Parts: sequence; C-alpha cells; structure tokens
Amino acid sequence: MIHSRNVIFSFLATLIFAAACSAADGSFLKPPAGAKVAVVVFEDLQCPDCARWYPVIWETATAHKVPVVLHDYPLPMHNWSLDAAVYARYFDTKSQKLGDDFRGYIYKNQPSINKDNLHQWIQKFADENKVPLPFAVDPEGKLKALIMADRDLGTKAGLQHTPTVFVVGNGGPPSPFIEIEEVQDMTANAAKLGQAIDDMEKKAAPVATPKPTHTGAKKKKAS
Repeated sequence: MIHSRNVIFSFLATLIFAAACSAADGSFLKPPAGAKVAVVVFEDLQCPDCARWYPVIWETATAHKVPVVLHDYPLPMHNWSLDAAVYARYFDTKSQKLGDDFRGYIYKNQPSINKDNLHQWIQKFADENKVPLPFAVDPEGKLKALIMADRDLGTKAGLQHTPTVFVVGNGGPPSPFIEIEEVQDMTANAAKLGQAIDDMEKKAAPVATPKPTHTGAKKKKAS
C-alpha cells in the first residue's frame, strides 16, 4: 500500500513538473499589419526580470528593425503593477512613445517604487514630460479593461512567468513563433533574441505591397 502511494505521488509530481516546465503557446499571435516579424512581450511593471529585459528587447528589436508589441500581464502578488499599467495606458493615449518611455522609467526606478509612493513617481514623470494628470485617469475603467484583456490573452497562451518574450512571424501553417527562454547573462539573452528574429525572418512570408490606387479619369468604353 505504501509502495502504491509512493508511485502515485511520483506520478503526480511528474505531471506537475511537466506542467510547470511546459512552454507557452504563441501560435495565435501575429505581427502588426505590414510587418513580417515582431517581438511580442507579456510584462509586469513590478517584475524585476521584466526591468532587466526591457532595454534589451528594445535595443535588439530596433537593431533588427522589427516592431515590439507589449501586453500587460500584472501578477496577483505584485501590489502596484496594475495601477502602474493603467497609467502606462493613459500615457499611451498621449503618444505610444510616451507610454513606452513611461514603462522604461518605471523599470529604471523600480527598486525605489512601492505602493505608497507610486503616484509620486508618476507625477514626477508627468511633470518632466509636461503632461497634466487628471484627478482620475480611468474614470470609466476602459484602460483597466484593456489590461484585463491582455491578461486573458496571456492566460490563453499558457504563460508561466513574466516576462514571456515571443518572436512571431506572419507565415507558416501554423504561424511560426519562438519563445525566448531567459538566462542570467543578458548579453546572451540579447544574442538569443537577435538570432530568433533572424530565424523568423527566414520563415516568415513576404509582406504584400499594397496596390496603388488609380485616381486618374476613367476611360470611357467604346460605344
């Protein structure tokens, strides 16, 4: 009886370990319109690993001339990441660059930020960029709804951690994707990400060139 229990326990432990180690599925993710390849990131603004990855992702993607698509995935154990994500979405409404700069600013100052002083850091960023902050940035909850939709998307992909970094392409049956597994050496992570982008560029389908719209006078049909 004891032997049977041990076998059952070992079997369950194996299943749990396999589930924990299973890679996320980014096969349903696509690059933005007009792009062959993109780097897709699910992130949490309070996550230290996300802070380490953020500049690497942008520097590598910029060097390879591919877009970055950010998705919010605030984790329940982080007590200010959701609030910060709402403000990031607010700054997005002013300009995408401003929103991305805000995320970089939060990551850079992350060790000094806590639930009590978060708004002071947000106000400092707003003042430095001459952006007025309203009393309520999301009175109807629309920005939070976008964040929750991102989190649902990450759950659908089977995320196990943040950041989860995908390189996705626009072709192949199914559409190809690569999940970048993190190592401690960020230089090595940058090299892995760059190699994944290069590999995906070879697999992805060419982007169709839009046909020019003819704006001249129509020719009359011969009678």
